[in-house]
Amino acid sequence: MESLNEACGVFGVFAPHEDVARVTFFGLYALQHRGQESAGIATTNGKAISIHKDMGLVSQVFQEEDLQHLQGFAAVGHTRYSTTGSSRIENAQPFLIDGPNGEIALGHNGNIINADLLRTELEAEGRIFETSTDSEVIAHLVATAPGRDWGERMSYVMRRAHGAFCLTILTNDGVLAVRDPLGIRPLSIASLDGGFCFASETCTFDHLGAHFIRDVEPGETVLIDAEGIHSYKSKEQDNSQAFCIFEYIYFARPDSYLRGERVYPVRMALGAQLAREHPVDADIVTGVPDSATTAAIGYARESGIPFAEALVKNRYVGRTFIMPDQRIREQGVRLKYNPLRELLEDQRVIVVDDTIVRSTTTRQVVKMLRESGAREVHMRVTAPPITHPCFFGIDMGRRWELIAAQETVDEICRDIGADSLGYLSPQGLVSGVGQSEDSFCMACFTGKYPMEVPTELDKLGLEPPAWARDRHDIEWESQNRARPWEIAPATTPAT
Repeated sequence: MESLNEACGVFGVFAPHEDVARVTFFGLYALQHRGQESAGIATTNGKAISIHKDMGLVSQVFQEEDLQHLQGFAAVGHTRYSTTGSSRIENAQPFLIDGPNGEIALGHNGNIINADLLRTELEAEGRIFETSTDSEVIAHLVATAPGRDWGERMSYVMRRAHGAFCLTILTNDGVLAVRDPLGIRPLSIASLDGGFCFASETCTFDHLGAHFIRDVEPGETVLIDAEGIHSYKSKEQDNSQAFCIFEYIYFARPDSYLRGERVYPVRMALGAQLAREHPVDADIVTGVPDSATTAAIGYARESGIPFAEALVKNRYVGRTFIMPDQRIREQGVRLKYNPLRELLEDQRVIVVDDTIVRSTTTRQVVKMLRESGAREVHMRVTAPPITHPCFFGIDMGRRWELIAAQETVDEICRDIGADSLGYLSPQGLVSGVGQSEDSFCMACFTGKYPMEVPTELDKLGLEPPAWARDRHDIEWESQNRARPWEIAPATTPAT
């Protein structure tokens, strides 16, 4: 892992007059940037929940025949990047779980830091787990939660589950959207032709012709059913928030709104602030595409140095299950980026990127630019140094794997082979976003987490032994692969 990876994208829709499976398909398509490992859709007709999911991109997982078999008036969908549990078919979501509260299908974005303890308790109560994810743990917790209604049940879940979670939950009556009490991950509501939908990002609504209403509030549960829309807030909810500031820096699409702010101008502001903090004489400014391009334009405008798109990105690298051979693998970053020599030759180049995690990719970028004729290469980063791991849904490795936790800025600069290196300061980051610092989680920069966290969190901590996984795969293939659109019993690995 040389760059940051987000957990997932979640979507939900209640629209009796719409083809909800097709709406969900296009909703997930708009959220594809949040996860490319697997995708799934669950629908209900009021009597039973149908589900289809598989490994791969949304366009690879769903064909026309699959959507035709997913009928109903409500649906939830999920596209995944794994932060807990390996990249395997049985870990794909949504999860179909049966329990005292009826059958549910659940999609989860985030990370539950006490999943191991909750799983042990649930297993002692007789719950059977089929996967290695924290998302299945919270799915069982929801399915068995006590309470007279979904408000009480989700209040119980919020008291028990610690960490980050945005949930879309399908029942045979409707759809729920749930956000953890600190609001670490984004989730929003929109109206859609007599119905409603939920999504991790507002850009999804633009593609569907839906009209944004508001964000799901931290600690809120929103239920949509035949009787309308219902909102429940946890009685223990206070005003504390810890929204992940990396959504502005990297994860969210630039056309999305986060907390009422369009991401694109925020990234422009971050680039401008970076230029003020770390100016340098140069001939051109370029960005590492795509996430740093907007910030690079902001840097160029503030500094008065021309912007040039000197790196062209192959947007399909990393989204295939076919691994390159050794000769191509040794080319490293050239699989992903191709420099334009005509723009770089004999130039002093400022390269803007959003993060440096381990430095391997950055080192290759600097080398590639020099080989393409750049006379000087000055690295600028629109985030502070990442010195601590994330426990709330970003896969950035352990602390000893983070170069900024082991080396000074000058040492990193020498390590990557740049002429200079400048990181945006924490104060500059907050200033660029333009919101109160105490409403964000910035623990990966400061080490100040919004709750107690384990000293280490193993991504594969809930993974079964290898012999059990192999047998599991054989059983799943024989039972499910031939009929992926059929209703899957809650005890099968497919769910």
